[in-house]
Amino acid sequence: MREMLTRRDLLKTVSAGAALAASRTLTAAARPTLAFSTLGCPAWPLRQIIDTAVREGYGAIELRGLMGEMDLPKSPQLAGSAAAAALKDVQAAGLRIACVSASTQLHHADAAERAKNLDEGKRFIELAHRLQAPNVRVFGNNWVEGEPHDTTLARISAGLRELVEAAKGSGAEIIIETHGDFMDSPTISTLIEAAPGAGVLWDTHHTVVVAKEDPKETWARLGKWVRHTHIKDSLPGPDPSKPDDRAYVLTGTGQVPVKAIVQTLVQAGYAGCLCFEWEKKWHPEIAEPEIAIPQFAKTVKGWL
Repeated sequence: MREMLTRRDLLKTVSAGAALAASRTLTAAARPTLAFSTLGCPAWPLRQIIDTAVREGYGAIELRGLMGEMDLPKSPQLAGSAAAAALKDVQAAGLRIACVSASTQLHHADAAERAKNLDEGKRFIELAHRLQAPNVRVFGNNWVEGEPHDTTLARISAGLRELVEAAKGSGAEIIIETHGDFMDSPTISTLIEAAPGAGVLWDTHHTVVVAKEDPKETWARLGKWVRHTHIKDSLPGPDPSKPDDRAYVLTGTGQVPVKAIVQTLVQAGYAGCLCFEWEKKWHPEIAEPEIAIPQFAKTVKGWL
């Protein structure tokens, strides 16, 4: 009898241990991946980007320009057959391309400007397909002066639907960034609800600093659509009359609740990328990528 009980206890212990191990594996598998945007290293060739990502413990990269060329399908490192070689190099290093980010703006009322932007979005979809990237980022961008807001929103959603249709079969999803005049989660959710199949790139800095949203509030409204994130830290700029003018600083040294944002994503089970968007391309005065990219990885890995 004692032996049977011991065996039963042993089986229970083994089962409990297996369940715990499975739980831990699931938790680890659901953890976000660290990534960085090439916006932060605008002069680097792809080889240097790959080598840095591997050395600093990143798992993915977001392509937003290469060596000064922002129209990625025209980059010599990605155009034509070069895309296959680039993908091979990325995968050989154990990395993936999380997103290809276009400059596409969907608010334009002018027919020629709208066609130009939609064409760009479609070229980026083709590139994403060749690079096996799951996301193509676009912008809503601006309210059109003198036009009712509902009209602008309807045009943007129509553009999203057109790009979603163009992306079918490509393996890529169209994601709209919380950016420009469309940073708040209620407006973004309105756009997405009218464009089934589209997703969201949550630029966490914009929703916190400009839209004044709590990260948990933003996630509660947009979380089911979030496919990718941008993370950066900042301090108020030198001109107090411009509260939205910010000075970008190294991660965890500013006033943006970056750690709370990361915790919100992890606790929600988000398994996409925590992507460092260091805007070196637009702000050459900020720290060099050789400093900022390793510092982000070290800081966020410490939080994780």
